[in-house]
Amino acid sequence: MSTSLAGDRERTPAAILGHANGLVTALHAAFVVLVLASAVRYLTGHGFDDRAPWVLAGALVLLATYAAHRVLPGAVWLGLLVAVWFGLVLLAPSFAWCAVPLSFVALRVLPFWPACVVVAGMVITTLVQWTRMADRLDPTIVLGPVCIAVLAVGAYRALERDALARQALLDDLHAAQGDLADAQHQAGALAERARLSREIHDSVAQGLSSINLLLQAAEREWDDRPAAAREHAAQAAATARDGLDEVRRVVRDLAPAELAVSGAPALPDALRQTCERLAAHSSVEVRVQVHGTPVSLGPEVETALLRTARGALANVLEHAAASTAVVTLTYQPDAVVLDVRDDGRGLLQQPMDPDRWRGLAGIRDRLKQLGGTLVLESEPGEGTALAASIPLERS
Repeated sequence: MSTSLAGDRERTPAAILGHANGLVTALHAAFVVLVLASAVRYLTGHGFDDRAPWVLAGALVLLATYAAHRVLPGAVWLGLLVAVWFGLVLLAPSFAWCAVPLSFVALRVLPFWPACVVVAGMVITTLVQWTRMADRLDPTIVLGPVCIAVLAVGAYRALERDALARQALLDDLHAAQGDLADAQHQAGALAERARLSREIHDSVAQGLSSINLLLQAAEREWDDRPAAAREHAAQAAATARDGLDEVRRVVRDLAPAELAVSGAPALPDALRQTCERLAAHSSVEVRVQVHGTPVSLGPEVETALLRTARGALANVLEHAAASTAVVTLTYQPDAVVLDVRDDGRGLLQQPMDPDRWRGLAGIRDRLKQLGGTLVLESEPGEGTALAASIPLERS
């Protein structure tokens, strides 16, 4: 009862119970066993009489209808089940026992109170048929089905409320985790801004101030003391060169630490380190594949691709519910391509809304500045694939 019940469970509080796969399997098995046992009991007690073909055909139709839960809407499917069951009970009252699993089906498919009405109708049908078979009024015939129905509905209601309470706690926990992550991100951003402010103030700003003072001094002494003026100008030029080196150092420090490797191209190793670090605290298996001959791409291109991989993997680990993600770096003759694919739930919004994929706009802008392109493909239930491409000539 996974596919056809999904839509109905999303619209009812019983949606929380849809994940109890063990209970669903037991429900399937109980229904099939009771249908077969009821058919055998009829044949044992009545033999193959005139009604036997109808009883057997009805049992087969009941099983076939039950198996059609994947192709029929939940409410329609339940209505057909109850209708076939009602006809079978009129022919063979032993099929009334199938009302027990059907009661749980009704509680899963329908909202609570409509489901209670369906359960009550099945109980009344059972009581009428069993009373007609008895020679005298038997209290167990009346009270037995009623007690079973009350216990089933009460137990289901208790499980449902417990599941709702647990889900509310999980929602609160996820919200708190999201707030904490946002706070940590903002704190990190503020700390980085403060660090950059200090770096620029202590290096670039002071250097520019020194250059200004030296040039003003050179201007004042240009006519009276040309040698001193030239010395001030030379000191200003040297200070400017030092300031340029300092700016380059600050910019270089903004690149990801993984790329600070001399010698061979650093991007493949940086991707492996990033994937290992991100997957260390997740159940998702992340693999890195490199095709072609790695070449040096330059700090801007390598930083853009590494941050693209980070953003894509962060979305996979947080939202995709995937078991595997594959990061592929391909060096082509005229371009370098980064692919990130996962086997998760895919993007559920169609057409895809970039705002629902965190960081997509920033990734696209970063690649656009380098002449690159970004393609995002996804189907609900079939995973997501992101492909970033940058021309090599731009690197």
